[in-house]
Amino acid sequence: MREKAENLADLLNTKDSSEVYNEVVEILSLIFPRFDFVPVERAFHDFLSLFEGSYQGYKKCDTRYHDVVHSTDTFLSMARLIHGATVKGVSFSEKGVVLGLISAVFHDAGYILQDEEEGPGAAFTLTHVLRSITFIKKYLLEKGYSKEDYRFCEAILKCTGLNVEMKEILFFSEENEILGKLLGTADLLGQMSDRMYLEKLPLLFKEFRTAHIDGLSTVLNFLRDTPNFFKMTLDRFANELMGLNRYARDHFRVRWGIDEDLYMAAIRGNISYLKFVLEKCGDDYSDYFRRINYRLAEKEVYSY
Repeated sequence: MREKAENLADLLNTKDSSEVYNEVVEILSLIFPRFDFVPVERAFHDFLSLFEGSYQGYKKCDTRYHDVVHSTDTFLSMARLIHGATVKGVSFSEKGVVLGLISAVFHDAGYILQDEEEGPGAAFTLTHVLRSITFIKKYLLEKGYSKEDYRFCEAILKCTGLNVEMKEILFFSEENEILGKLLGTADLLGQMSDRMYLEKLPLLFKEFRTAHIDGLSTVLNFLRDTPNFFKMTLDRFANELMGLNRYARDHFRVRWGIDEDLYMAAIRGNISYLKFVLEKCGDDYSDYFRRINYRLAEKEVYSY
C-alpha cells in the first residue's frame, strides 16, 4: 500500500471523456478478461452525440450542472463500484453490467430537449428521470435489445430519483436491484466528489429555480443547506442504497493500491471547506471558490 493516498482528482482527468472511457475499459477488463466492449463503446459514443447536439432528433445539452461531465462522472463511478463489488465476491453477468453502464451514461438523458420541444432542459428537472426512461426505451429497442432489457434498465434508472421509494420499484432479480442501487450511489458520489462541486452548486440552484422547485430562496441559503443534504445522503447510502458505497474502497485498493474510499474523502473535504467558507465570509463566499467563479447574473463562466 502507498503511504499516502492521492486525491481522487489526481487519478485521471475526468473532464476528458476519452480518458474516462479508457479507464472504464481498464476496469471492465479486471472483471471480465474477455469482455465484449462493442455495446458499451457504442452507447458511450451515442451519449456524447446526444449531449453535444449531433444525435438525430435532439438538441444540444443546455444544463450546466447536469452536463456531459456529470454523466461521465456517474458512468465512471458506476464502473468503479461494480468492480469493487466483484472484489468482495458479488457476481454480475456481462449482460447485466452492460445494461447497468448504459443506464449510467444515459441516466440524465431526460434533460435533453427533442427538436420540437421548447426549453430550457432544466425546466424538466422534476420529470427528468421519467424522460430518461422514455429515451432509453426507444434507444434500446432501436439497438436490438429486448423489452426485458428495457425493463431491467427502467428499474435501474428509477433508483436515481431522490423522491422514489425503493420498496415500490419492481426489480427482476437480485442483480437488477444491486445494479440499480449502485447507480443511485454512483450518481451522488460522482457529483459530490467533483473538485468543482462547490463552484457548480449555484448552477444547480439555477436549474432548480428554472424548474420552480419549492423551498428555494437564495444561493447563499442553498449553500447553507448543502451540509444537511450531505447528512441526508449518508442516510440514503446506509438505508435506501444498502451501504453499497462501501465498495468504492475495494476498487481503489485493487486498482490503485490505495486503501481508502477516495470518493468519501473528496466529499467530506468539499463539505468541510464549504462550512469553513460560510462561517468565515458569508455573502462573500464566491471569493473563496477559486477554481471557477460563476456570476449568477450573467451567462458567461469566468475562469481564474
